[in-house]
Amino acid sequence: MSAGLMPGVTDTVGSAGARRGTVVVTTVASDSHTWNLVFLQLLIEELGYEVINLGPCAPDHVLVDACRETSPDLVVISSVNGHGHQDGLRVIAALRACAELASTPVVIGGKLGVDGQQSDAAIGALMSAGFDAVFDDASTTTREFVRFVGALPMAARAAERTEVVA
Repeated sequence: MSAGLMPGVTDTVGSAGARRGTVVVTTVASDSHTWNLVFLQLLIEELGYEVINLGPCAPDHVLVDACRETSPDLVVISSVNGHGHQDGLRVIAALRACAELASTPVVIGGKLGVDGQQSDAAIGALMSAGFDAVFDDASTTTREFVRFVGALPMAARAAERTEVVA
């Protein structure tokens, strides 16, 4: 059953309820907000993914360990407290230091700084550090995030799980 969060935007779900893959969702370690994670989980599930929600305040090592264990198809890091930029630089370094996570798509979004909209230089620094996309809430929309997620290739293991063997 669809939560109907984004009418007309989440029509990318595969046929017959097939799952596209797995997404890990969390906040930066200093962020205790949960409503953003609930929204993201519901939205990403509407897009056809299984979601592992690590909750708020997940220490970097907990995120890295969870990703090493589950080999997600995408990692989504959210921030509401305005520390996403500084915490994001640290956590992406930890994720990219693991060879098995080096090519895993990782995005960050929300309120990334306490001064409002991030500068092009600040967003560029996050991208240069290893993020595949940055969704600053002052300059990007949910629709852009949905397009990014919808453009991800279906995971090979998700496709294997949905194959029907005669």
